[in-house]
Amino acid sequence: MSRAAPPCTSMQLPMDPVLVGGAFALRHYTGIARDTKDIDVFVRQADLDRLLDVLGARGCETERTFDHWLAKARCGDDFMDVIFASGNAVCPVDDAWFAHAEPATLLDVSVIVSPVEEMIWSKAYIMERERYDGADIMHLMLARAEQIDWVRLISRFGSHWRVLFAHLVLFGFIYPAERERIPEWVMNGLAGRLEREMRTPAPKEHTCQGTLLSREQYLVDVARWGLADVRYTDASSMTPDDVVMWTRAIESSK
Repeated sequence: MSRAAPPCTSMQLPMDPVLVGGAFALRHYTGIARDTKDIDVFVRQADLDRLLDVLGARGCETERTFDHWLAKARCGDDFMDVIFASGNAVCPVDDAWFAHAEPATLLDVSVIVSPVEEMIWSKAYIMERERYDGADIMHLMLARAEQIDWVRLISRFGSHWRVLFAHLVLFGFIYPAERERIPEWVMNGLAGRLEREMRTPAPKEHTCQGTLLSREQYLVDVARWGLADVRYTDASSMTPDDVVMWTRAIESSK
């Protein structure tokens, strides 16, 4: 990967517009190292075209793979994923990613890595049959529980707090002796939300939010049982065309 890193870390763009994420960020926070075929960088969508122009000028082949979250670059034998949102379009890369990033060194180059809170936030929705990022979340919390900004993390999930709560409950199952490292006020606060929600009437519209967790496994709910796909609502910034393209790409990803 030595040829791919310098272009993305030495660009003359303002406000440190590139974050390193993926396996390198996971290693930074947890010490877990695993083989990776590419490098993941995160940018604001407003900086995407400039980054692709810089990479193109340095001889890399670039493409906008999905308009709602991902571009790619190939630099010789090296690959780069350029990420500006999440696959479900719920977690856009915004200024907060950069405000809370941590410095690190990658291939002898000074970089900044995605904040642990944003890594948990974006990974929490990845629950495909072929890929589930729950273990990454468990390891991030195990390694960094005392450094996590829990108020900020909870605010990131907003109305999707149940997704975060589910992972936190699993943390106590996976690591029984470590469960007290999740602040008691966090667990009690989310449990209180659940209790209050249970006392309110359920929504009248029959929707499926599972499509925010897996682009494939809940299509049956929409097609066979007639539930409304929440991606066509304000819950996601995907356009109808984005949904079609993202669904069409399922077969090519297998």
